[in-house]
Amino acid sequence: MDLSPHMTIATPLHTESTVGTWKLDPAHSELSFTVRHLAISKVRGFFRSFDVTIEATERLADSTITATIDMASIDTNNEMRDGHLKTNDFFLIEEHPTATYVSRSITGTPEEFTVTGDLTLRGVTKEVILRGEFGGMNRGGDGALHAAATVRGKLNRLDFGVAWNAPLEAGGLMLGDEITLDFDLQVVLQD
Repeated sequence: MDLSPHMTIATPLHTESTVGTWKLDPAHSELSFTVRHLAISKVRGFFRSFDVTIEATERLADSTITATIDMASIDTNNEMRDGHLKTNDFFLIEEHPTATYVSRSITGTPEEFTVTGDLTLRGVTKEVILRGEFGGMNRGGDGALHAAATVRGKLNRLDFGVAWNAPLEAGGLMLGDEITLDFDLQVVLQD
């Protein structure tokens, strides 16, 4: 039974059909992060507003990726915590309302790739490596070519001046230093 006459089977990435500018499809994309909490579990949060542009060339190594994150769009499912994260203790969004990521190199294959780039957060720029897996391509109901990938990376929040923490009664600290970033991206080839 054919449920959508506009859909095609997901295909591997082919250079000749994918060269150009790809823009984020925000309705089908998600940016989340996790951090250790109370030394026993993890807390997950989301950035609800972000943008990604991919300039795809015939050679993967010559392609570029840029991303901008609206730091005020943080959502950890706890309004009080979100308010605290926006302060000087964490993101200092009054002075630094956005974080940016700009790729410097992309290696691997179109199906499994590594992006090395510069993340700027709170005015501090550090190298962050992201590893990705291509999800496939399909034409949407609008006729446009869509592609998807999952991308993951880790960073140390202390490297960006995000040092707030609190001691726990039983020992240790409330928050871990390592942050895991997860991107589930869908992008659309522009005309």
